[in-house]
Amino acid sequence: MGGQSLSVQQEATAIAGQNLANVNNPAYADEQLELQEATPLETPTGEEGTGVDAVSITSMRDALLDAQIAAEGSVTGSLTAQQSALQQAEAYLDEELSSTSTGSSTSAATSPNGLTANLSSFFSSLQTLSTDPSNISDRQAVIQSAQQLTEQFNQVSSGLNTVTSDLYSSIQSDVASANQDLNQIASLNQQIMEAQDSGGTADQLVDEREQTIGNLAGYVNLTTSAQPNGAINVSIGGSLMVSGGTTQDILDYTGASGAQCVGLLSSGALTLSGGSIEGNITALSGAVGTLQSSLNTLASQLINQVSGVYPGDFFTGSDAGSIGVNSTLVNDPSTFQTGTTGEPGDNGVVLKMANLADTPLSDLNNQTLSQYYSQTVGAFGSSLQSVNEQLANSTSVSQMLKTQRDSASGVDTDTEMTNLLQFQKAYEASAELVTTVNEMLQTLVTMKTE
Repeated sequence: MGGQSLSVQQEATAIAGQNLANVNNPAYADEQLELQEATPLETPTGEEGTGVDAVSITSMRDALLDAQIAAEGSVTGSLTAQQSALQQAEAYLDEELSSTSTGSSTSAATSPNGLTANLSSFFSSLQTLSTDPSNISDRQAVIQSAQQLTEQFNQVSSGLNTVTSDLYSSIQSDVASANQDLNQIASLNQQIMEAQDSGGTADQLVDEREQTIGNLAGYVNLTTSAQPNGAINVSIGGSLMVSGGTTQDILDYTGASGAQCVGLLSSGALTLSGGSIEGNITALSGAVGTLQSSLNTLASQLINQVSGVYPGDFFTGSDAGSIGVNSTLVNDPSTFQTGTTGEPGDNGVVLKMANLADTPLSDLNNQTLSQYYSQTVGAFGSSLQSVNEQLANSTSVSQMLKTQRDSASGVDTDTEMTNLLQFQKAYEASAELVTTVNEMLQTLVTMKTE
């Protein structure tokens, strides 16, 4: 009885030491040694206790909290990806974004280097030229402001193209990482099943698997199903990906555009509802894609409307990426035709160009060029604000859940130190029991020999 107690207290001390060693390991779940009274002996005077047995080592992991944390991790992963993409687009846009709290009325504060200021400067230079159409300096000022405007269009378009390219690269990289996690989960399942089949435990492998599942949840929204053999099956978008120790399917980066860029290797069909992969796809087809499309529409309308009143090509190109100023005008501003009669004071053409600033256009939802751009930027700002707010809320929920998990399964240093003292005292008492019984036996032997 004494020897068995010594062994049990020593094992309990080792587990407490293991817990303390992993106090800063986020993947580790607190372990406890489960004890029970040893099978007693039947004696003429009744049952006689035989001490204590160590039954098992139990991991204090909470499966429900783990599932909730993984689910919220998918939400956070999606929003983080969206925020990163929108912030990158915001930097290239070079506008100070603002929006009302309701989101029904949006505006873009003027930035000295943004398209808002460049549009205003271009139409202002046209208005100045209309008062003195023969002034070569004013003509040159119009050409220069037009060049600045088109260059800004080109820069913003190029920046948004970079954002788009980076998003596709991130999706491809995340797909590869998610597939690695799927294979790792299957491998860990196999090891855990083998350990349990042999009658052992695999708490370290379970901790590693749970960490891998949490990491995978950051890439995709998933569901898990615990199996009696110790394995955990994983499904993504309703499709079984991991069953026991086998990877049933993997994600496939197809290279197509939009949501079709990711599917399943087996069937191609997949619907994602969370994780960074879905967040990047949402940014592509949502705020970033809309901004890019609206910018091209704005540039196209500017080209077409100016061409409609100017006798020739003032602007060249067809969208934000290709818009430019006619090289003939750039090389010789004197060729700028301010009117149709050829008279020095004829300002008919330039005045019509200047009036485009205040002309509502049907292709821009009956808004002026500046109003359309202001609404575009304001809507983008509202999208970014919404993502920021949602991410803050999701991060708060994730932190709350992790705090709950730490309370339920995390290592508490004070508790483990107290346990160590308790196990130490129990070990000393058991040793004293062995010593006492040994002395009693020696005394008995001595008595028999005398």
